[in-house]
Amino acid sequence: MSGCAPRGSLIGHGKIGLMRIIFMGTPDFSVPVLDALVAAGHEVAAVYCQPPRPAGRGKKDRPSPVQLRAEVLGLEVRYPVSLKGATEQADFAALDADIAVVVAYGLILPQVILDAPKAGCLNIHASLLPRWRGAAPIHRAIMAGDIKTGVCIMQMEAGLDTGPVLLRDETAIGAEETTGALHDRLSQMGAALVVQALAQLDHLIPQAQPEAGVTYAAKIDKAEARVDWTQPAVQIERLIRGLSPFPGAWCEVQGERIKLLGARLAVGKGAPGQVLGGFRVACGSGAIAVTQAQRAGKKAMSADEILKGLALGEFVK
Repeated sequence: MSGCAPRGSLIGHGKIGLMRIIFMGTPDFSVPVLDALVAAGHEVAAVYCQPPRPAGRGKKDRPSPVQLRAEVLGLEVRYPVSLKGATEQADFAALDADIAVVVAYGLILPQVILDAPKAGCLNIHASLLPRWRGAAPIHRAIMAGDIKTGVCIMQMEAGLDTGPVLLRDETAIGAEETTGALHDRLSQMGAALVVQALAQLDHLIPQAQPEAGVTYAAKIDKAEARVDWTQPAVQIERLIRGLSPFPGAWCEVQGERIKLLGARLAVGKGAPGQVLGGFRVACGSGAIAVTQAQRAGKKAMSADEILKGLALGEFVK
């Protein structure tokens, strides 16, 4: 099985229960995992992340959250543009790692990379595999109305999130929970679970993912973010929560683009987009109450706060 080398070579390593790890991650979601590995006493041989990208008004290169945290921790940071080159692959292998831990890294790992660490590569995936393989599992779970999700520790292989699962932990999705809130919870769950997986690695039995129930969490397209008020209220409410805080569902109010960051189902009916009082809006069926919104260039506000300076008019679009 790809990326799942036997661990016999770790015997006599000299650090019972501790390993020499390559960490691979980029965004905020990955930072608690890096912290947990360091706190558990593992040796982090190097941290791989995406290169700094232009950001902000000045479009200056901004390091990723993982790079910033790794530098604070005094760890070696590498951010190759690709891992397909012979030099990058040789540099990776030369780290002589026991295992690699991968979480939201952002690059496809070639087979030679998967096979380089003695015990292969583990991935932390924020869904209950095989549901929501792919790039946006947290967004898609909320948008689909799932009542639960979780974290899987998976042995990596060449396919997209197809590897066998070593450990999983599940959690209920709150009725008004946003992607941002769920993201933070799952990040902490993943950090704890991978430390547990590494401690028990000799005793865990990889479980192949069933073929039934496979779904794919496609990357969020910004074209999805505009609210279509002809849709049922339940779909719109899920969209708003699922795209909060990024990229943020939005609508037009008196020609101004307003980002909608929180919502719940509400009583009322009317023509799609009709304002029913406060920040309640009629949908194709039913209605929603917007609970949090944001004007361009302003901070996010509660519905009551934003309505002090924003007249909704009779309809939103």
